[in-house]
Amino acid sequence: MTTTSPLPAADGCGCPEYAGLSRRGVLGLGAGLVGATTATTATTMVGDAVLQTARAASGTARNTLVVLSLRGAADGLSMVVPHGDPAYYKARPRIGVQPERLWGSDGFFGWHPALKPLQGLWAQGRLAAVQAVGLPAPNRSHFSAMEEVEDAAPGSTTRAGWLNRLVGLEDRTTPLRAVNLDAGALPSSLVGPTPAMSTEDVDSVVVAGGGDPRQRESSLRTLWGGRDDALGRAAQMALGAVADFAPARQTTARPQNGARYPSGDLGGAMATAARIIRGDVGTEVLTVDHGSWDMHAQLGTVDSGLMQRSCAELAQAIAAFFTDLGPRAGTVTLVTLTEFGRRIVENPNRGLDHGFGSMMMLAGAGVRGGRFYGRFPDLGTQAYSDLTVTTDYRSVLAEVVSTRFGASTASVFPGFSGPTLGAMTNSVGSG
Repeated sequence: MTTTSPLPAADGCGCPEYAGLSRRGVLGLGAGLVGATTATTATTMVGDAVLQTARAASGTARNTLVVLSLRGAADGLSMVVPHGDPAYYKARPRIGVQPERLWGSDGFFGWHPALKPLQGLWAQGRLAAVQAVGLPAPNRSHFSAMEEVEDAAPGSTTRAGWLNRLVGLEDRTTPLRAVNLDAGALPSSLVGPTPAMSTEDVDSVVVAGGGDPRQRESSLRTLWGGRDDALGRAAQMALGAVADFAPARQTTARPQNGARYPSGDLGGAMATAARIIRGDVGTEVLTVDHGSWDMHAQLGTVDSGLMQRSCAELAQAIAAFFTDLGPRAGTVTLVTLTEFGRRIVENPNRGLDHGFGSMMMLAGAGVRGGRFYGRFPDLGTQAYSDLTVTTDYRSVLAEVVSTRFGASTASVFPGFSGPTLGAMTNSVGSG
């Protein structure tokens, strides 16, 4: 499942690099080569689920991190509007969001009205935003910026993403610890030596083929069970993962607690994420995509257009997700990422061209919410109409992995040291 919004594609938006290029197409160029033998064998056996090694040992409920990637470079200044800076309205006379339409304002920032389904999380102190965040150096190429964000190790020659390094810190080898909700290639963040799984939906994680599934599984165990080579071990591990995923398949697909997801791929992916978490199969990381946010033209007004529709879908899906989880929401933290932001000044097509700084959202367990974080620069002084990055995105992620997982940030983000924002509570293992 490539979680692309049912919005107009980026075709004709002025960005040939991104137009028509799905996340699967971008990431498959590199990620699909890693563990190719294992992945191919497992795919043959379990259908759409790409399983890479080892049997699960789910144990008790663990903290879970959901990484929601806003593909195409989302404009953080449209989502969290700096209405306290007059330069914002001078730069965006046609697409700027007026102060009276915003909600959750602190006198300087306010949320886009289409994000209002998140107002409950904000009021409960479970939603925060970090402004002027991004890569440490400008990069306006979708392809290379995605790769850099997801590797999160500038200058390293090691082919491993930051989430792969995170789940690899614990000696508990199982592909169910990290699940990508897409039937295609793993995102770069999950590529590496630690096993991960990619699937379009819960019910596809089965032994593929016709007839009695128990007989198929028994036959495959007989065929592969005695082999101690790479293919044999991969087959055994894939079968083990299918068996250990059973509690998720047995969990109802019907959203709980009155949750109502928006129609479309994002709503479906977030509903699947909630089902996996409710199934308690030991998943600690889930990755989901949403796009395209590459709005070079016709970004729209506050009441209609690409930004309004993308924000509405995003907010409805996140709100439904946390409602669906019920008590399990106390163990789940969600973070949004995008490869870069947009220019401050609108272009002649009522859109925004590639920029630098953007915005990250934090929601759920451990978040010190109801606040905006980050040092915001004076928009009127920004060179080339760019928003300067004042907070390295790894500062935000490092705070999440250290507080929610007790992880060594030096191991997850090698060579990086940054200031603490205070956006997360130091409460490993609790909401």
